[in-house]
Amino acid sequence: MAWPFTVVADTDDVVALFIPAGSTYKRWGTGSDGKRALVDGAWRDDVLRLMFPGCGYSIWLFWRIVDGVRGLAYYYVNMEEPFRRSEIGFDTNDHMLDIVVEADLSAWRWKDAEEFEARVTGGIYGAEFAQELRAEAETVAALIERRASPFCDGWDTWMPNPAWATPCLSEQWDTAIPVTWPRAAWAYRDTSR
Repeated sequence: MAWPFTVVADTDDVVALFIPAGSTYKRWGTGSDGKRALVDGAWRDDVLRLMFPGCGYSIWLFWRIVDGVRGLAYYYVNMEEPFRRSEIGFDTNDHMLDIVVEADLSAWRWKDAEEFEARVTGGIYGAEFAQELRAEAETVAALIERRASPFCDGWDTWMPNPAWATPCLSEQWDTAIPVTWPRAAWAYRDTSR
């Protein structure tokens, strides 16, 4: 998938990317030839994506406007490859296992755990990689439980600059050479499935 974004922060500790509601992004769907393809979609919510150098996850904050009032709807922890900088932005790859967190941090739940385990038992993900990913997910769950950084850093009250234009995907979104994760061969045993 591919998203357009506005860079909110780019420091040694965090890269924060804003994806506003209404942005056109690329999602998996059916192309004009009837085959699976990346097709245009309309992004539904304002999202701030927090990425941390070297970490195998990003934290997404979703805001919705209800009765004219903007409010944090929930947090979403996306387990993924550590991001790499590319010529047009940032590259990563989803690892299926995710965590959905209530806006007030009162509760959280695993998402797509069965799909993740199916990839492990099916040989797509190596056993050592799966163990490492589960451990990192548990570490993030502990941050949620303790209401530790970044969940206590004030990102929940962040507001976009109203003067910002809606970002567009780079014209090279589908031709730029992706930056491969150096550990991909170790993590993914059989990517042909």
